[in-house]
Amino acid sequence: MLQTAFTVWGVATTWLEIVAFVLALACIVCNLFEVHWGWPLTIASSFLYFYLFYANKLYGDAWLQIFFACIAVWGWWQWVYGRRFIRTDRSVSEKLKVSCLPPLYRWAVALLWLPAWLLLGLILARTTDTDVAWFDAFPTAGSLIGQVLLGRKYLENWLVWLLVNLVSTVLFAYKNLWLTAVLYLIFALLSLVGYRRWRNLLPGPTPVQTT
Repeated sequence: MLQTAFTVWGVATTWLEIVAFVLALACIVCNLFEVHWGWPLTIASSFLYFYLFYANKLYGDAWLQIFFACIAVWGWWQWVYGRRFIRTDRSVSEKLKVSCLPPLYRWAVALLWLPAWLLLGLILARTTDTDVAWFDAFPTAGSLIGQVLLGRKYLENWLVWLLVNLVSTVLFAYKNLWLTAVLYLIFALLSLVGYRRWRNLLPGPTPVQTT
């Protein structure tokens, strides 16, 4: 799988990267249209990307793929069977659908991202031989948050993914993973599409929602 499929401008692209590219792209398209089969595609592409990233010393992104594979099982269950309480006393619930984070939770996302980045960056810098510890840690931390928000169908997941994907595009280009860099640039564009599409799915004024 690490055999070269083609070379562009002196940079080789492997069959592994091509297969992972196709699966990951299909996964995002499924997410856009709320098709739950995107989650098993996430599991498959995550294991492929783990091998690819580890081989290129992107350890934060590599281990992130294992997290993705695990949380994809949870996300798949959430999209098929998950429910959300729509009253603060938890007496009424409904099938999981697209919704917005409560204002307090939006601040929590921002506040959690920074310490997660610092912690992951420190771990990567001290325990691995990567040359991009802090660069790698930033999208890794954001991806942890984005995946959880996606699993619960919160609109704001697309904004988190937009920032993650833009930073990741630059990171992968720096590591000469050009096909993956192109993929994440496409992901960034699809994040905008996803945000707009999910925003149009939001219902009118509703009772206060809880997690």
